[in-house]
Amino acid sequence: MAQKNENKILKFLESKKNRSRLYTVLFFVIFGVFFIVNNSGNEPEKGPYPPNYVPGQNNAAVKEIAPNFSLNSIEGEKISLADYKGKIVLVDFWATWCGPCRKGVPDLVDLKNKYSDKGFEVIGISVDRSNTISQVKPFAKEFNINYPVVYTDEQTPGKFGGIQYIPTSFVIDQEGYIVSKHVGYVEKEQYIKEIEELLKK
Repeated sequence: MAQKNENKILKFLESKKNRSRLYTVLFFVIFGVFFIVNNSGNEPEKGPYPPNYVPGQNNAAVKEIAPNFSLNSIEGEKISLADYKGKIVLVDFWATWCGPCRKGVPDLVDLKNKYSDKGFEVIGISVDRSNTISQVKPFAKEFNINYPVVYTDEQTPGKFGGIQYIPTSFVIDQEGYIVSKHVGYVEKEQYIKEIEELLKK
C-alpha cells in the first residue's frame, strides 16, 4: 500500500504542470509566513477600555485641550499633566504585555534623551491590570525608562476619548493642546517630525 502511494506521488511530481503548481503553492505559503512574522510586532493590541476610536484618525490633528490627570507613579509620586504646562508632552498609554508597546519604549527613551533639555517630556500611563501590574516597575528598570511611568485609574482613559487599542499616544503642545493622536506602534522619525515642528513655535 505504501509503495503504491509512493508511486502515485512520484508520478504526480514527474508531471511538469503539477510541479509548477506545487512550486506556486509553496511560494505563497512561504510568502504568507514571512509577511505574518514581519508584521506581527506592529499591530496595536486591544486595550481594556471602552472604545471611542474611529479608524483612519491616526495622526489626526485633534486640537483640543488635553485633559488633566493626577496619577500615582511607580516611584510613589503624584504626577499631574498640569505640572508640564509649557512643555511638549508625549502621553503614551501602554502595558507590559503589549508587543508593539515593548517595541516602542526604546524609541521613547531615545526621544527623552534627545529633547529633554528643549522642553520635552514623556509620560507613560500603564494600563496593566492586577495580574500584570507588579511587572511594571521591573519592566521600567529593565528597559532603562527615563521618563515618568504612572498607573492609570478608571477615569483617565475616558478623559482621552476611551482607549480601545494600545499603544495609543497623544502629542501635546506647549499650550496644552492635543496636536496628534497615534494608535499602534509609531516610527521614531514620525515623533521627531512632530516635535521639531512644535519646537519652532
